[in-house]
Amino acid sequence: MTKSQKTATLTVHGETYELPVFSPTVGPDVIDIRKLYGQAGVFTYDPGFTSTASCDSTITYIDGEKGELLHRGYPIDQLAAKSHYLEVCYLLLYGELPSAAQLEEFETTITRHTMIHEQMHYFFRGFRRDSHPMATMVGVVGAMSAFYHDSTDVSDERQREIASHRLIAKMPTIAAMAYKYSVGQPFVYPRNDLDYAANFLHMCFAVPAEEYHVDPILARAMDRIFTLHADHEQNASTSTVRLASSSGANPFACIAAGIACLWGPAHGGANQACLEMLKEIGTVDRIPEYIARAKDKNDPFRLMGFGHRVYKNMDPRATVMKQSADEVLDLLGIDNNPLLQVAKELEKIALHDDYFIEKKLFPNVDFYSGIILEAMGFPTSMFTPIFAVSRTVGWVSQWKEQLADPQHKIGRPRQLYLGETMRDYVDIENR
Repeated sequence: MTKSQKTATLTVHGETYELPVFSPTVGPDVIDIRKLYGQAGVFTYDPGFTSTASCDSTITYIDGEKGELLHRGYPIDQLAAKSHYLEVCYLLLYGELPSAAQLEEFETTITRHTMIHEQMHYFFRGFRRDSHPMATMVGVVGAMSAFYHDSTDVSDERQREIASHRLIAKMPTIAAMAYKYSVGQPFVYPRNDLDYAANFLHMCFAVPAEEYHVDPILARAMDRIFTLHADHEQNASTSTVRLASSSGANPFACIAAGIACLWGPAHGGANQACLEMLKEIGTVDRIPEYIARAKDKNDPFRLMGFGHRVYKNMDPRATVMKQSADEVLDLLGIDNNPLLQVAKELEKIALHDDYFIEKKLFPNVDFYSGIILEAMGFPTSMFTPIFAVSRTVGWVSQWKEQLADPQHKIGRPRQLYLGETMRDYVDIENR
């Protein structure tokens, strides 16, 4: 970070303080308040940290007003259309697009790491069959540190590299095993002759009794889902990974913490919430009723999958995801699936209704990814685990960046205390 040439003046209790102001390559300026408490004896108050930069980063940038998402400077729509997930993984991890030789070596490394330790199979069997796959994933990923001792030393650059590759490679295997366990089917081992997305689909849907062929259209759609969810700046789960990492926790514990945070319905559960909303609507003829409810300010009902907290315009990921949704639905059909019929009609209305257009409530990436996963045959309980598979490379990239940051220190947010002041203990007989 270069020395600031600009300052902001803050007056507290009649005293004036000059605070450095830093300018990013893109985005708003940032006021440096690190010495504010020491100088003025005050904290800042920012619930949810929505106006606070917790770190500096070179990985991902979002401009919500313009509807832009850049990974290392590359627009997400270009990456989703022209690249593929493992190439985007390389970009996020190392900062540049790989050469052909670098990509081949990286893909080979990830492919060779997709199997998990055989004793981890017993770990799965400790869960109830009706356990949510996310509960299983939190436990299994956290337990990886018990099986891979040679990649838990965060001070060793080589061990950090090995841990990064293992997490990216093994997460699809773990997610697929969580799914297979939940439906009572045998685990399917990864195959080195399949690419990343096709391998995941094969592990989820193949059975020993017959040959399973992964349709390339479905594999491409899954690859796009992975790509479009790979990283999203300092969101809740990424910040959780960084906070866990700040204590020096091992990489598997940090990523398990990210998975736990992603589990929340306000974060990774958005596409699951969208499908549950479609189930509530039920049939196409009931859509007008729910549209009217969405427009009624006094009705608590919300249309899930429309609009976005960050993007004030079209979600840049949604355009590419819509293309994949159209391809998948064209391949698999929607005639026998009332949920998908509702989704397509709802999309049509939202793109043409003045209310949605004026409020910029466009279908977002969660709307389309939920449609695709439903059409593929995934239960809604698997939507968030698939999100976790996608986001692992983002978490790992942010984790690596933080550990290499010379300004790295343990996270310690402050508070506005509104509780009781000091008081004396009262013996129980006198209460």
